[in-house]
Amino acid sequence: MDNNLLASDPEGANWAGYGRTFDEQRYSPLDQINADNVKNLSLASYLDLADMHSVTTVPLAVDGIVYFAAGYSVIHAVDGKTGKLLWRYDPELWKTHPDMLRRAWGSRGLAFWKGHIYVGTMDGRLLAVDAGTGELVWSATTTEEGDSRYITGAPRVFNDKVIIGHGGAEYGAVRGYVTAYDAMTGKQAWRFYITPGNPADGFENEAMAMAAKTWTGEWWKFGGGGTVWNAMTYDPEYNRIYLGTGNGAPWNRKIRSPGGGDNLFLCSVLALDADTGEYVWHYQTNPGETWDYNSSMDMVLATMELEGKQRKVLMHAPKNGFFYVLDREDGQLISAEKFAKVTWAEKIDLSTGRPVESPNARYEDGPVLIWPGDTGAHSWHPMAFNPQTGLAYIPAREVFGYYSDEGVDIENWAYEPGFQFANGLSTKVRSEEVPTDLATSALLAWNPVTQQEAWRIPTPGAFGGGIMTSAGNLVMQADPEGKLNAYRADNGELLWSYDLGVGSLSPPITYLVGDTQYVSILAGWAGSVQAFGALTAKEGWVGRQQPRRLMTFALNGKAELPKSQPQQPLSPIVDAGFKIDAQKAARGQAVYAAKNCIICHGVGAVAGGYAPDLRASPIPLSVAGFTAVVREGALLQRGMPSFSELRDDELEAMRHYIRRRAHETAAASVD
Repeated sequence: MDNNLLASDPEGANWAGYGRTFDEQRYSPLDQINADNVKNLSLASYLDLADMHSVTTVPLAVDGIVYFAAGYSVIHAVDGKTGKLLWRYDPELWKTHPDMLRRAWGSRGLAFWKGHIYVGTMDGRLLAVDAGTGELVWSATTTEEGDSRYITGAPRVFNDKVIIGHGGAEYGAVRGYVTAYDAMTGKQAWRFYITPGNPADGFENEAMAMAAKTWTGEWWKFGGGGTVWNAMTYDPEYNRIYLGTGNGAPWNRKIRSPGGGDNLFLCSVLALDADTGEYVWHYQTNPGETWDYNSSMDMVLATMELEGKQRKVLMHAPKNGFFYVLDREDGQLISAEKFAKVTWAEKIDLSTGRPVESPNARYEDGPVLIWPGDTGAHSWHPMAFNPQTGLAYIPAREVFGYYSDEGVDIENWAYEPGFQFANGLSTKVRSEEVPTDLATSALLAWNPVTQQEAWRIPTPGAFGGGIMTSAGNLVMQADPEGKLNAYRADNGELLWSYDLGVGSLSPPITYLVGDTQYVSILAGWAGSVQAFGALTAKEGWVGRQQPRRLMTFALNGKAELPKSQPQQPLSPIVDAGFKIDAQKAARGQAVYAAKNCIICHGVGAVAGGYAPDLRASPIPLSVAGFTAVVREGALLQRGMPSFSELRDDELEAMRHYIRRRAHETAAASVD
């Protein structure tokens, strides 16, 4: 067992874990680049990634080599000083399980342990690759053939084990779990389920028997959800793994648990023994969750003085808009306050640890508009904590949501094939086009001791990038406008800004090569934001016209970028000879939604910057071309899945829908 690289690394030479070290603070002790000289930071090297559709991911740096998993978990090893590609490993998802290309957009990160790189794939594999050669060491299938589970989150490593969760609760009946494997062999060590299964089959452990008492009805037929698709934190002081668990499936508790109940362990911080996977404690942020307020956001560990005593704490800022401070020893709630606009609850009752919910928050008396919406006050983009300033830095968001189950057959509800966005809620929550002013974002500095805002910097767009902080009194974050910004960590003063040439949400990292400190970031506009259509399309990053790069900076760097393609307004194709049939277009809209096209091409066929915008694409103009791409998989290797099940009339209906949207867009621009 050798945890040293991730336990401390006081020199800061490496960024060997998702949050640099086990504590997930995303804090570096390096100060060669600092608040006084960051103005001299400039580009040292770059590597173009022209064939990668998504680079919104967290890189690692070990012994001067930068590792990252771009696109569909394609691992790259790059010289951290020169930007030279050393090797690349492609799990070739498009060959093995092309249907999984419909599920999501790629990988959030990877892990390093004793010369191995670990990454999960969309088809549920966990891979170990030799860090020196890029050769596959072992592969473990973590999901079941044909189920709805997939992996986008980063694995975590500890004690010669590697742990991974999964997503997929919006696609079918999924019961969440995490699995730990032997890091050297891939042999399964243990598995822990998040939600209880059918009582008739018996329970795996006492924790599941306890959890089952908080569910009602026949919840197991719906899976229940609780997927651990992102946050996992190892605590070497207690030898525990903390899990940030997901929302309920379906979202609406009236369906999955009609008699009410807390529905453990949904939307919780869950502590397990790292060696055995046995339950230790839990804290549930949203008992009986019914809004998609998952607790899958990062969990940061620290020791801080509270009321005159040193406390080992866990900090957590999940979707629901409250900042929680928990005692790591027993999971006791120490404090919780709103860090964003929150209307679903008045406060968190510190005596019970439970939220005091607002009237009609559960839409029991009809439709309700509440803050935050299902995209949350904080998404997966990681926050950071600086022990020098004592502040946490959060990519915060202000966004509302509309909740209603009017018209939903609660008693007879069932999953349908394909994506079940907001499953169990009224289809009115789906709009033809997302308003461009739906959400705002900010870089928020938060004092976890006083539970108060220290400072706030508004950031452009609806989403803020992941964050890094350092001993140089710096906080760094990229933004949707294409800037990498450096701020003073103590007061938020903007000190330096660099034009990346494309909007970016990936968090930067910092490390040493020799005696030189470098900062690296993956620049490129993609990730989960593209599904929001007009909300992210307004940034102007169209399709794949802009660069996707690994960019590395140092003091007085000498590299120069080629000129990037500027943001361009959309030019929808209007074919005067194409006669739009209103009924076919309406049907095409339904097919577009049912087949999960929004994940890549956006709500309302407004591409958010990931895949080509169909309103401006010539392919839908041709019956043969559209059929070849959509049904026959002509662009499968480029990430466009095939839909072999679509009939000719369904393809034709989709063409009419796309043409209708193109004509509507063109007419609106004239007005």
